[in-house]
Amino acid sequence: MSTAGENLNQEGEQTKPNWSVLRAFTGPPTAFWPAYLAASGQLSGATRAALLRKPDKEQTEWRKVGEWTPGNRSLPPQGAFPPEWMELAEEGLKTGRSVRALGRSTKPEVPHGVAVRLQLPEGEVPCIGTYLLPDCTPAQAEETLRRLELVSDVPLSYASTRNATRERDDLNKFSTILDALAEFNAEQHFLSATLALCNTIATRFTCDRVSLGWVLHGYVRLQAISRTERFDRKMAAVSSLEGAMEEALDQDEEIILPAPEGSTTVNRDHEKFSAEQKVACLVSLPLRVDDKPEAVLTCERQQGPFTPVELQQLRLLVDQVSRRLHELKKNDRWFGARLAQEAREQLAKLAGPEHTWAKVIALTVAVIMILVVCVRVPYRVEAKFGLRSEEVAFLATPFKGFIQEALVRPGDVVTNQQPLIRLSVDDLLLEQAASLAEITRYQREAERARAANALAEMRVALSQAEQAKARLEMVKYRLAQSVLRSPYNGVVMEGDLRERIGSPVEQGETLIKVAQIRKLYIEAEVPERDIHEIKAAMTGEIAFISQPDLTYPITLTKLEPAAVPREGVNVFLVRCQLPAEGKEWWRPGMSGICKLNAGKRTLLWIGTHRTVDFLRLWLWW
Repeated sequence: MSTAGENLNQEGEQTKPNWSVLRAFTGPPTAFWPAYLAASGQLSGATRAALLRKPDKEQTEWRKVGEWTPGNRSLPPQGAFPPEWMELAEEGLKTGRSVRALGRSTKPEVPHGVAVRLQLPEGEVPCIGTYLLPDCTPAQAEETLRRLELVSDVPLSYASTRNATRERDDLNKFSTILDALAEFNAEQHFLSATLALCNTIATRFTCDRVSLGWVLHGYVRLQAISRTERFDRKMAAVSSLEGAMEEALDQDEEIILPAPEGSTTVNRDHEKFSAEQKVACLVSLPLRVDDKPEAVLTCERQQGPFTPVELQQLRLLVDQVSRRLHELKKNDRWFGARLAQEAREQLAKLAGPEHTWAKVIALTVAVIMILVVCVRVPYRVEAKFGLRSEEVAFLATPFKGFIQEALVRPGDVVTNQQPLIRLSVDDLLLEQAASLAEITRYQREAERARAANALAEMRVALSQAEQAKARLEMVKYRLAQSVLRSPYNGVVMEGDLRERIGSPVEQGETLIKVAQIRKLYIEAEVPERDIHEIKAAMTGEIAFISQPDLTYPITLTKLEPAAVPREGVNVFLVRCQLPAEGKEWWRPGMSGICKLNAGKRTLLWIGTHRTVDFLRLWLWW
């Protein structure tokens, strides 16, 4: 493509214009536009051609950006185009094309001016190509304009090709950096990462040697050299290299040898190192973290100076790796060293750099003693609690019989008068039929005795009929009681009778337990050792075992006067009131931890009062 550019920069009138070369041209615009103007001038056979454009869309004045004449003949003495050309350009700007006869003549062939709007990328200021044609007819001028329109898209093709080439170069540039970062990021330790970085840069930038130095205690110390796993730090070359790195670090600037024109950086140590080691080309780049230089990367090679593109790639690469190298250097130590270093850095800001740990320990002990002895914090008595219901119903068997159906199980929520258990009524139905038959028989005997005027027998029959009616009423009452129903809205606490279907039950045997869930209270078990802290109307909080992250306020309402044994120790039962509205998931029997507010105490008393009480009892005589 460079050969094509050289051909385009030549005069071009001696050969036929090569439009395919122009479309694919990738050279600078200063080479393209003269070549395009010459090629289009040859195509049109013009005696003069020019490119006109307005510097700004809002301006009305046209500016000439290029001009051409055949054979590089000298241009006319006038520096600007006549007014007809400006009008020609304005018309071409509006309509995209324009043709106009110039001068007045009765001949059929007169000079013509043609203008065509060139196709450019979107957003650029329009450009008009104007051409002065020698004597020709209007038809010939129109034909020439059509040919010029066919090549008006060449500038757009050039711009597209140039942009694609630039993007490809940028892609290659970034792909080189990404490939280098991929090899660098694969390492998990500081030393291996620095060696991988130096090797990658040496390979991809054809360097003879790449070195990395890190700031330790105010001085640059060499950490890695490309293709070298071990090196002697006492070598003169290493000392000289570290001096050159410190020169770049002190100035916080990159140093390049050979020095570019206009460079103001001090490079005395670099020149000394270059002379001693016979290095032709050298560049040192600081690695910055939070705008503070912490390391220096030095690249050496003999084959040629570093190009601006390579320097740009190196700058971008060191900017990308500096943060990760800093983190690897900081964290690539055992846990204690990392923690101690971080703590010391933070504490040194407060206590000073000398005797930091001694000052911090003394200050910490003093603060802790003051807090333990003087600061009073809320003290709370801890106790286990259970959730209880105000009303609990024990549903027992109303008569001796058999279980026919169990309609609920423990945990089911029930409503008022909801059937819970059905008892078998087969025997009761037989007794009912027998009682009806006896009533009928005794009534007939009484009527027979009345007809026979046997008053005594009549009264006996009527009494037996009344006795049969009483048994019938008892049977009906038991039939009505054969279905056990919930006395109120609540939850079934006990009584899983699904495995007892058909089994006999005795009269009065408890079958199911139903508790009301609307009226619940807390029953806390306060240990005897803390009962003296309990006072009327105390407040506190509870947390359920099932939901320890949720707490609810409570208020003490009643304290049982006598202790009860629980798990080998005496406890006092304390009744506490819950908030007005409970939660739907609360169920009687749930448990958790209750903490009652007992005032404020010092941290020393809270931490030692158990031990003090034990010693008082143990040492008392």
